Amino acid sequence: MATTLLRKTVLTAAGIAATAGGVAGPAIAAHAAPTGTTSAVVTDRKGHGERELDVRYEAQPNFYFCGPAAARNALSVQGKDIDVDTMAREMGTTEAGTNSINDITPVLNKETGARDAYKSVEISTPKADDKQTDKLRADVVRTVDAGRAVVANIAGTATDTDGNTHSFEGGHYISVIGYRDDGRTVTIADSADPNMASYRMSIDNLADWIATRGYSTS
Repeated sequence: MATTLLRKTVLTAAGIAATAGGVAGPAIAAHAAPTGTTSAVVTDRKGHGERELDVRYEAQPNFYFCGPAAARNALSVQGKDIDVDTMAREMGTTEAGTNSINDITPVLNKETGARDAYKSVEISTPKADDKQTDKLRADVVRTVDAGRAVVANIAGTATDTDGNTHSFEGGHYISVIGYRDDGRTVTIADSADPNMASYRMSIDNLADWIATRGYSTS
């Protein structure tokens, strides 16, 4: 069966296991995390090829709300505070998850207040090529420089810059809230586990993590 950004993100509570590296395979769901807001404010820096936005981080309240939670965290950098239950209804989120990045993008546009603030970009191949990776890097830099965060639909396992692995075999949504080294390294806000709310990853690893799916970007 062909895999595109329309591919459904299937999430179940089975097989969730915590490790020092995050959520371990074969886990296909995020932890059901506390609903309280966790402080993960990042300094807003621009220049010298880096910038990170202030995010009012909040963990997802259950195992299948990663889509609404990622969108909520992304919109928080714009100073917006939208209830995740409201977002979930607008995205059509169920216990099976949020179907695709195409369900995230319209909500980001609505809450940003601009019809074309965000668009969906697909990485349809099983592995991102150089052109797709370069586009993702440019999209992250442009979006973050505009004061917005990217939301990405990912699947599989990826390693961050500290050597920790993050595994979501059935799919997951994350926010990209910053970059360093002209976008070659990005900062991710991940609603799955408040104990690892933020981490950095190379743009190459992120692009391969998004492969077969897509992301919302300005």
